[in-house]
Amino acid sequence: MNEHGVTGASTEVQVVLRVPVEQVWAGITAVDRYGEWSPECYYGAWLDDDRLAAGARFEARNRFADGFETYVTCVVTVADELTRFGWDVYGDEDEPLAHWEYDLRPQGSQTLVHQTFTHGPGDSGLRAGVRNDPTQAAHVIQGRLDQLAGNMRKTLTAMEAALLPG
Repeated sequence: MNEHGVTGASTEVQVVLRVPVEQVWAGITAVDRYGEWSPECYYGAWLDDDRLAAGARFEARNRFADGFETYVTCVVTVADELTRFGWDVYGDEDEPLAHWEYDLRPQGSQTLVHQTFTHGPGDSGLRAGVRNDPTQAAHVIQGRLDQLAGNMRKTLTAMEAALLPG
């Protein structure tokens, strides 16, 4: 099947947050707070006690502008304290829908955050959108990647505001 470039489609943002790396680490690993900051993810909860280790799981619920909702399970793939945190997203199948990752670089009392999203081989809303209109696949994919990059910036900005003292 021609997937029109969905698998591997990715986007990234780099943002300097005005908070130290320890606070940013606490924020990006607090999946139960993502709903406070994200335009799409309205709920997150750890499923395992050992949260910050490869293999730990959390659930997330997302709501999109059109009202569509998803319930997914995320599996931590990397948790290098104060430097990298990432996870794969799974729906109802064994292949991940996506991979999210944060890379943190301290800059004095600030932190450079490099966040990436890469679409996986699993079935997803983006893949369904491309199947529904394969002649517009490139436009559909780029539109979603642009939306994700914007949401990543909004999430990081909201996280920064919540973590700033006073």
